[in-house]
Amino acid sequence: MGSTDSAVRRRLVVHGRVQGVFFRASCRDEASASGVAGSADNLDDGAVEVVLEGEQGAVEAVVAWARTGPAHAEVTDVDVYEEQPQGLSGFTVS
Repeated sequence: MGSTDSAVRRRLVVHGRVQGVFFRASCRDEASASGVAGSADNLDDGAVEVVLEGEQGAVEAVVAWARTGPAHAEVTDVDVYEEQPQGLSGFTVS
């Protein structure tokens, strides 16, 4: 990930048809391939919350991917929040 100074954290809330379409698993694969840590969790309202930490360019690439998602997803909106990095490692799906 490099030095903590270059690390960024983004929390996304992805809206649309994003549950039951392998969005979280695909997001984990995309993030892992980019060297980005974080998590993806289903929310009760049908959205998916994604937390991403890593080098800014890699994080922004995964944010861009999330705006479309995997083949069967229908993303209608993505809320993006900038947060302070917490030094995450790995990527969890729950």
